[in-house]
Amino acid sequence: MRRKKASDSAPLSYRQTLAKQGYHAVGCGGAVKTCLWLKKSLRNEGVCYKEQFYGIHAHRCIQMTPTLRCNQQCLHCWRATDLDATEKVTFDEPQALVEGSIAAQRRLISGYKGSSTTDVHKLEEAYNPSQVAISLSGEPTLYPYLDELIKRYHSERMTTFVVSNGSHPEVLEDVRPTQLYVSLNSPDEEHFYAVCRPQTRRFEHLLESLHVLADHPSRTAIRITLANEVNAFGEPGYAKLIELAEPDYVEVKSYMHLGFSRKRLPRTAMMSYEAVTSFAQDIAERAGYAVAAGSPVSRVVVLSKSGSTARISN
Repeated sequence: MRRKKASDSAPLSYRQTLAKQGYHAVGCGGAVKTCLWLKKSLRNEGVCYKEQFYGIHAHRCIQMTPTLRCNQQCLHCWRATDLDATEKVTFDEPQALVEGSIAAQRRLISGYKGSSTTDVHKLEEAYNPSQVAISLSGEPTLYPYLDELIKRYHSERMTTFVVSNGSHPEVLEDVRPTQLYVSLNSPDEEHFYAVCRPQTRRFEHLLESLHVLADHPSRTAIRITLANEVNAFGEPGYAKLIELAEPDYVEVKSYMHLGFSRKRLPRTAMMSYEAVTSFAQDIAERAGYAVAAGSPVSRVVVLSKSGSTARISN
């Protein structure tokens, strides 16, 4: 397979800022960061809503990205979207990213060996990750070998979740992750540009991606991140877009006042779990879904047609 010519890596100042946020570089363009819930799980202090809803194991999950570049600057994003990540970067080989991400994860969790609060059995399991969330930062469909990357992880007997902003429907059509997400953060075209602030793609591409979900062979999900005074309105519009995609699941969650989003939104933009639940129930009734589960601590509700979720074996 022919590879694109390598060029300069991301600016050092950008890398330094990401390092302060807990990112660990993998290759020239990728990164890994341990999730809060992985740490909690190792201490038996709780698990993430993905484990609660879908059965993946938080302590065996890698949170990674194959590219730090993104073509949107969403208002609610906690990632470093305000920094200059537009410089051309080297696209790492898929196998190098797989091996590098697993090695980085093992290095990151090695510090838990000496802690009296660590579940030793879980730590042993964590050294053999079984799930990868390709959703850490950047837009994964900008990585030109995403399909092969997913296949390489699957060959390691790992399940994969891919979260995309839907800007490249042609890529989503070809990939086969265990679960494919498209973020839907506005009820209509008018608010899409104000909330998501796309650099290169338009609302029509998001609509195409929603149509792709409707016929996709993978498990599919729509993720809606709500922020007060930003996009927590227009329930009929959200319902209509959900009907286009017919996803297996719809995750409705509150914006969290974290990271770089604090420069753009106030703390009051966060919604209570009760408000999220009420919003989700309204959408569910309009789109023919039902509340399947919820996580108050993460302020998220998941919807499905059946009112239940199917657990993934990994």
